[in-house]
Amino acid sequence: MERRDHHVLLITGSPGSGKTTVIRRVAAALSGRRLGGFYTEEVRVRGERRGFRLATFDGRERVMAHVDFPGPHRVGKYGVDVTVIDELAESALAVKGEADVYLVDEIGKMECMSGTFVAAMRGLLDSRKPMVATVAQRGVGFIAEVKGRSDAELWELTRGNRDGMPQQILAWLGGP
Repeated sequence: MERRDHHVLLITGSPGSGKTTVIRRVAAALSGRRLGGFYTEEVRVRGERRGFRLATFDGRERVMAHVDFPGPHRVGKYGVDVTVIDELAESALAVKGEADVYLVDEIGKMECMSGTFVAAMRGLLDSRKPMVATVAQRGVGFIAEVKGRSDAELWELTRGNRDGMPQQILAWLGGP
């Protein structure tokens, strides 16, 4: 997978625009490739969102945030278990020769509470490995740093373009 000037594609969009769905569709289309990274899933109980689960492409998953989690790390109504992000991000984002592409969902407020996540992402971003990542629309610190990188392209996902976005991403990566 050879890259042009940019080796990082960032996908942003409002909450509920379909960023996670797009990442999962790209991952499914790349099923023969060796993927690094992770995606997040909502934890729902009787139709109500109660938290978020982090799932790696090598099959591990844990709940990283939940309304019932206590503690000082909070985003809105969710308590964030930073140790879960630390543990899974460290290995899922490690720069490995065998990974063809990295898919990361997402670079957001919860994930950025983990110093391990931020350090692993910086290493991965500097590695020149191809990466597609979703990123929060708004944010300071590491979120703004990533969006300001000269080696990254930023695309906005909308309801109008989300159905065709997986194919556009695959084309950007050089084909499925």
